[in-house]
Amino acid sequence: MINEKGGQAEIRHLKSDPVPDQLQLARHVKAPELGPKILFFSGGTALNPLSKALVQYTHNSIHLITPFDSGGSSAKLRQAFDMPAFGDMRSRLMALADQTVKGNLEVYKLFTYRLPTDKNNMELRSKLESMAAGDHFLVARVHDPIRRIICSHLDFFIRKMPSDFDLRGASIGNLILASGYLANDRHIDPVIAVFSKLAGVRGTVRPIMNIFLHLIARLEDGTVVKGQHMITGKESRPIEARIEDIYLSKSLEDPAPFYPRIKNEIKDLILGAELICYPMGSFYSSIIANILPEGVGSAIAANDCSKVYIPNTGYDPEQTGTKLEERVEILIRHLRKSCAGSEPVSKLLNFVVIDRDHSVYQGGVDIQRITNLGVETLEMPLTHKDQEPYLDKELLSEAILSMV
Repeated sequence: MINEKGGQAEIRHLKSDPVPDQLQLARHVKAPELGPKILFFSGGTALNPLSKALVQYTHNSIHLITPFDSGGSSAKLRQAFDMPAFGDMRSRLMALADQTVKGNLEVYKLFTYRLPTDKNNMELRSKLESMAAGDHFLVARVHDPIRRIICSHLDFFIRKMPSDFDLRGASIGNLILASGYLANDRHIDPVIAVFSKLAGVRGTVRPIMNIFLHLIARLEDGTVVKGQHMITGKESRPIEARIEDIYLSKSLEDPAPFYPRIKNEIKDLILGAELICYPMGSFYSSIIANILPEGVGSAIAANDCSKVYIPNTGYDPEQTGTKLEERVEILIRHLRKSCAGSEPVSKLLNFVVIDRDHSVYQGGVDIQRITNLGVETLEMPLTHKDQEPYLDKELLSEAILSMV
């Protein structure tokens, strides 16, 4: 594949036939702390099974997560404190957590615990206060000094929490993250660093942005859909028309487009990756949302590593009205939009990895049309008949690792 760089034509050496190298995989398993830096633009829970599988090969994966979720318990925290959504980050941190080390399993159970939904707020506050005091059995099982840190964070949240804050279904992990965020002058990176240490997280997890923003989608029929939870169709009726445009906004009431720029820390993570992956997950609210901020595309283009798209299998309401090859075009268009200038496709996307059974893809597959875009399609077994249309995490892990 040809890459234009500094006016000189340069051959980009890519692995176009990613047959798993069992010897290389064995080396990764033996020393995962030295494993490759594979970067994922993602959000939600779709990538969690793959993340859990990958940690046996590498402890250096990088996960840039969308913080724009506007549904569930994350929405309550966003509304109360005008903060980004941390639920998907907490979920990914837990997927990468090491539960084999003594003491980590207790931390994992606490961070994934949710308060009941069938109790009133007075009862739930009492339970939360019991946790902050260290009396609740989930907290009591955690060893010091981690227990003291957790209790301090929960106590701080209780003091900051509005009197009418709805605690039903609240994730304890989310409350701890929110507390740390507020206590650190609304900086999330130090909080994630502590959180990662407490749970033995084997990888790097960061939000693509650290500001309070919303996703807005405009459909082909003229409908404007406000908020990520309304776009995904998980808490509302699925959208019935194709998405024509999607952008970020500071407000749901006045959904004017806003074009933030990524920080240098995020740029450096992208530049340092050894493989960049646009993985399965909700197409717009997980993948495209991550590349909307300015500077993402430029950082991707400046990194000479391979870039690969792993499309969703099965049904995704966000993909309504589109075929796989059209989604490749949409991905490229948004990547270019995020660049300072018009970058060649070869700098933004090199491969689309698909299962040999094309029937698992919503809308079908037109390989020739993808090829005409300057992107190579790699077909390999990624599913088992008893699991279709879901991708097998082990097969996919091996395929990804073979491309580094």
